[in-house]
Amino acid sequence: MKDYNETTYGDEIAEIYDEFYADYDPASIELLAELSAGGPALELGIGTGRIALPLHEKGVEVLGIDSSEAMVAKLRSKPNGSNIEVLIGSFGEFRMDRRFRLIYVVFNTFFGLQTQAEQVRCFQIVREHLESDGVFLMEAFVPDPCRFVDHQTVRTIDLAEERIRIEVSKIDPIAQQVTSQHTLISKDGIRFQPVRIRYAWPSELDLMAQIAGLSLRQRWSSWSQYEFGKQSQKHISIYGVDHS
Repeated sequence: MKDYNETTYGDEIAEIYDEFYADYDPASIELLAELSAGGPALELGIGTGRIALPLHEKGVEVLGIDSSEAMVAKLRSKPNGSNIEVLIGSFGEFRMDRRFRLIYVVFNTFFGLQTQAEQVRCFQIVREHLESDGVFLMEAFVPDPCRFVDHQTVRTIDLAEERIRIEVSKIDPIAQQVTSQHTLISKDGIRFQPVRIRYAWPSELDLMAQIAGLSLRQRWSSWSQYEFGKQSQKHISIYGVDHS
């Protein structure tokens, strides 16, 4: 995947993204609306609007950033999609002339930033764009290197009568990078969807936040705010501006 860059994932999957990932937890919209407190919200990696559109329908002013014009085109094609302002570019390095009550990034999208330096810089830019009482919310998985054998794994994502989806992945534990091919096999042929992420541990994310002038306020294992513990497979983390 020598040519993989910040637009590759979105450009390759935009056409079928909503077929597989349109669902969302209604509790996520309720929590995000509550955290926005009526103020503007900014979604990093807004994609096809899976979260932004229902949040907009709750009366929250939502803006977004995404590097893939193909994904944003899908957003624009949906009802109210044209009412959401979107900046085309990387959420790892952006400038906007306003501050936000809520900035959020969901569905592991933060890990699309390929290096630790990029991830730290994103925290810093988020801090610069938050209101003094604003918060930054992140939804991400808890890394589980044990699922890899000899630094690789193959797993079935979906198995149906007319199609199968398989994920083939390799891990670089030093760089904390996972490179994958999601392969869709159907009567229409074979389709590849490349993915490359740089995962980070919750404690590492907390340190990134501290470097940027943010501190952890809450961490749950689900949108329903269940307690986070050693068995949790994902986390909903909320960071606020550190005024100390």
